[in-house]
Amino acid sequence: MHPSFHHIQHMNPWAVLVTGVILWFLGAIWYSPALFSKPWMAALGIVPDSSKKGLATGMIASLVGDWILAFVLLHFILWSGADSFGMGAFVGFISWLGFLAATQFAQGIYEQRPAKLFLINMGYWLVGLPIAGGVLAVWR
Repeated sequence: MHPSFHHIQHMNPWAVLVTGVILWFLGAIWYSPALFSKPWMAALGIVPDSSKKGLATGMIASLVGDWILAFVLLHFILWSGADSFGMGAFVGFISWLGFLAATQFAQGIYEQRPAKLFLINMGYWLVGLPIAGGVLAVWR
């Protein structure tokens, strides 16, 4: 079997754009003061800055990164043949497990980062990637 890129002509760009926005909003909620911003900043040693320098740049970078992630995840969805929310969520979950959790776990140990930081960051992706995979599978 050889790799095929014929699926690209059947990709729904709106699915990628909307999924990226969903991930971006989820991140805005996840890292908000109502949820995990304070423990996340504490784990990184970040002192809250009232001037919010770099916030806009970070938010734009997050949105662009979310669109790229949605584009790549859609390839996985199409290659796997996932055509239901559950199957797409499963592809999102195994992508999280293999590409994010496994690598960030070891990196966190090498960098001697707090376990809480791993749990906050990977928790976001554990929620976000299955949602993104599910949306992409049904709206591809």
